[in-house]
Amino acid sequence: MIEILYEDKDVVFCVKPVGLSSETDLPDCLREQLKSEIYTLHRLDKPVSGVMVYAKNKESAAKISKKIADQSDFTKTYLVVCEGSFDQQQGVMEDLLFKDSSKNKSYVVKKERKGVKKAILHYRILGCAEYDDKKISLVLVTLKTGRSHQIRVQFASRKHPLLGDGKYGSKVNCKIALFSHKIETDDMTIS
Repeated sequence: MIEILYEDKDVVFCVKPVGLSSETDLPDCLREQLKSEIYTLHRLDKPVSGVMVYAKNKESAAKISKKIADQSDFTKTYLVVCEGSFDQQQGVMEDLLFKDSSKNKSYVVKKERKGVKKAILHYRILGCAEYDDKKISLVLVTLKTGRSHQIRVQFASRKHPLLGDGKYGSKVNCKIALFSHKIETDDMTIS
């Protein structure tokens, strides 16, 4: 049973469990559970959990998809635990990302070329601790763009891989420490 945070005739906000595809498995589960049409609006990596929103009709899907594409009135906030500590308590990460689809991996690159997209996020350090004799940081991340593996690759490129993210350099054996914490639209905030 998928945890539903909010539902009306147009949308459903739910918590995606780790291990389900946000584009196939989860929409199928929601269709069965809610006996409703479900339209995917955004995605979360399979090994990641957290808040997602799905449309329940074509009109809502078009409206929300436009907000996401325009990066207006639609904000996604994440909680991450990454390796290391930071000199600044908050900041902006801005990079050019290239996704290698054959490897299902993204890379920070220096020059624009075909397939390269700008990636921007804001971060704020919430706390630091020690884990397994290493410094770790709890970070609140607000995306300004939504690129494949964006948070994972941007932090890893600065020598702060997310705990449990072996694909991007973490040596810690656990689930990826990335959670979709909150989605805000001009109409509501769900967390």
